[in-house]
Amino acid sequence: MRHLKAFHVFHITAESSSYSEAADKLHITHGAVSKQVKLLETHLSQCLFYKEGRNMRLTSKGKLLKQYTNKAFEALDTGVKKLTIAADNYLEVSCEPTLTMRWLMPRISNFYKISDIDIRLSTAGGPIFLGESGLSMAIRRDDFDVPTHHVKNKLVEEWVGPVMSFQYWERFKNNLANITLLHSKTRIHAWKSWLSASNFNIQLNNNNQSFDHFYFCLQAAADGLGVAIGSFPLVADDLNHGRLIAPFGFIKSGHNYVLLQQSQKQGVKEEQFQKWLEVELSKCIPDEDGMKPCFLPASI
Repeated sequence: MRHLKAFHVFHITAESSSYSEAADKLHITHGAVSKQVKLLETHLSQCLFYKEGRNMRLTSKGKLLKQYTNKAFEALDTGVKKLTIAADNYLEVSCEPTLTMRWLMPRISNFYKISDIDIRLSTAGGPIFLGESGLSMAIRRDDFDVPTHHVKNKLVEEWVGPVMSFQYWERFKNNLANITLLHSKTRIHAWKSWLSASNFNIQLNNNNQSFDHFYFCLQAAADGLGVAIGSFPLVADDLNHGRLIAPFGFIKSGHNYVLLQQSQKQGVKEEQFQKWLEVELSKCIPDEDGMKPCFLPASI
């Protein structure tokens, strides 16, 4: 790739407060850093930094590029790590997309701190045939019939409840009839199921918006577009950081998140990963009073 060195120098400089600091990290001169940054700015026809006092700050274009260099160099680091792992020391694991993005990916680095097993993730939902797919394990919500030759181990019970941004709640808390109900095509009965189980008096109205995927539905709630039926542990981090609130608390959905395997007899790798999943998921459930409203992040 052309200008790879310049991209690397930019990446390190973007994490620093000055060209001199970046030069020290890279073991090159201040002038060499400046030259590579200028080369990249010329190549992209964009200004990436501006001077603020003695410090260098990223422009809006520089901040955008930094997002991509973060991903690129993280991917490169991951690839190098995988090259050093024994060829047979891995698990092919399928996980539901929303659970992968909102819960598993933010935590998988913690697993790598205690294990050298390479978890090769793929995303999919619903029924799966492990033997035919070449997968070792699958993490699923148990809302479908599991093949009889698969072993199903419960990981955590699912709790559900309406979630929204705090700003949205402040806007509509005195007039719930006008809220927009957010739906997902992958969980089309979520609202009706919650209303039936909770006996809560919210009328289904004509203010509805539907998304192809549950992940987008939850993101829309966090962005203040309406109210979604959130599922633990998929909204645990958003609640803790204040991106979402749950004014009506949570109730048990009648479903569980489970780990599917081909055989009850586990290898060392499978056992280690399952135990880690169980421990981590046990941290992401509502308190004993599941119906307790959650208005503010736990850190406040």
